[in-house]
Amino acid sequence: MINEMDEALLSSVFASWHRKGIEADEIYAIAKVMRDRCRKVNSRHETVTDIVGTGGSRSKTFNVSTAAAFVVAGEGVPVAKHGNKAATSNSGSADVLSELGVDHAVDPAVAERILNEIGLCFMYAPNHHRLSLTLAKVRRALGFHTIFNCVGPLCNPAGAQHQLIGVWQRDLVSKMADALARLGTTRSWIVHGSDGLDEITLNGPTHVAEVDGTKVREFEITPADFRFHAQTMAGIYAHDAVESASMIEKILSGFAKGELGEKIVLANAASAMYLSGRFADLKDATKAATESIRSGKAIGKLNALREMTAE
Repeated sequence: MINEMDEALLSSVFASWHRKGIEADEIYAIAKVMRDRCRKVNSRHETVTDIVGTGGSRSKTFNVSTAAAFVVAGEGVPVAKHGNKAATSNSGSADVLSELGVDHAVDPAVAERILNEIGLCFMYAPNHHRLSLTLAKVRRALGFHTIFNCVGPLCNPAGAQHQLIGVWQRDLVSKMADALARLGTTRSWIVHGSDGLDEITLNGPTHVAEVDGTKVREFEITPADFRFHAQTMAGIYAHDAVESASMIEKILSGFAKGELGEKIVLANAASAMYLSGRFADLKDATKAATESIRSGKAIGKLNALREMTAE
């Protein structure tokens, strides 16, 4: 049994694993165990979505997937976001939510109530997975990505049927897709930006592995699919959670209209919304995501989550 006393052993195992490389069978096996043992969140919604990056990207952007979650929920697509504090990035989803005034570490029962009431919740990994605190300490000390960067996004406690999962390395796209197909999903994407982003990029093509039930197909999408032009990613990097939170609040409040930060959030939000099955294509979903911000619904979801976690 792994506990706090096993940190040195875990470090050694992860270092060896890093040198060997990560395989789909390994991702699947660990994720299956963690899914079976986690403290679950039961949703009353017909379908639930998650948007998450694995971390480990060489480009340290602001928390795009966290911002996108509010946009998606603002348009009425329920989001059960699963995440943690930073291990291999400048700001984890839990870190930036704290800076935004959200209590990221609510009990699973509270997260469940919030999800069912407002269609959005954050599930802090250590509250749902027994080993997360130990693993997080080891991962932060190592400073490089481990297999748990891959496993975590596959272990959503609410059993999200639709996921947009960004990975830091091109060869992980097919491996993660293979593992997710075996674990079970309705329709999800594993994505990797051609510029190295563990998000959908606007700098060029994004490689996608779509998992539709047990079927996997791979293709590319481009900024044109969202009616955007390709452009460099300068200006979307954040040094820490404070800077990331400031950028997210600006975007959700509608003060970044037409800026790159807003566009990359829209592209990722639109993709998650499209996967939910409510929109005909990415252009249709992008239009709805834009309306979520322009109407104030996106910032309204952030304010609602602040209020609900403060009770």
